[in-house]
Amino acid sequence: MATIKEIKELLTTITDLESSLFEELGKDPRAGVQKEIQKRKREIQAELEEINRLETMLRYEKELYAEGINLIAGVDEVGRGPLAGPVVAAAVILPKDCKIKGLNDSKKIPKKKHMEIFQAVKNQALAIGIGIMDNHVIDQVNIYESTKLAMKEAISKLEPQPQHLLIDAMKLDLPISQTSIIKGDANSLSIAAASIIAKVTRDELMAHYDQEFPGYDFAQNAGYGTAKHLEGLAKLGLTAIHRTSFEPIKSMVATSKEN
Repeated sequence: MATIKEIKELLTTITDLESSLFEELGKDPRAGVQKEIQKRKREIQAELEEINRLETMLRYEKELYAEGINLIAGVDEVGRGPLAGPVVAAAVILPKDCKIKGLNDSKKIPKKKHMEIFQAVKNQALAIGIGIMDNHVIDQVNIYESTKLAMKEAISKLEPQPQHLLIDAMKLDLPISQTSIIKGDANSLSIAAASIIAKVTRDELMAHYDQEFPGYDFAQNAGYGTAKHLEGLAKLGLTAIHRTSFEPIKSMVATSKEN
């Protein structure tokens, strides 16, 4: 009789829930064997669901592939809401029908998986472009316009240049055909790829700023207005990366001028 360890290894070779091996091994009365069978079935089911999810997230891309358009750039940004730091945009061209396990809207990816999926996108992408607009640009032209500028910069860095853009809820004044998708990072794999590239890039920038400007917890809050960040503002005042057009910083600046 095979050991449970040997059966466990055999189960890893099964990729079909309808496999006759499940029925054959199911005759084994040992609880350990039954436990491993159920575990493998759950793993296969999860893998099938992930494949279906990725297929669904490729639906916009597949429509374009059918028209002969293969160089499709997903475009997304991170950092509209923070009180400090830049807005970062990324543009990513994935190979045709590329499926990266776990790739999703970066907000839905567990933090511990960010770097792994970021690396998978970098390894498989045909092209990646990144655009960064700092807090001074944001204060000059507003966050919406800064986001568009960052996206345009990211797209300009792509080589090859894309034939079509899939953009998260935005239209850009560019001579490239484009589709604006509401909640695009959750509905398009190309936009999701741009989302994780932008997210990890910005998080790394804010971790660097945390070293330069300690006391605001930038490495943890990425510049968002958390309690620790606001506490740092109250104790230490503004830094060179704070957005003076955002509240409560705008009021802090006005008050300091009055005094």
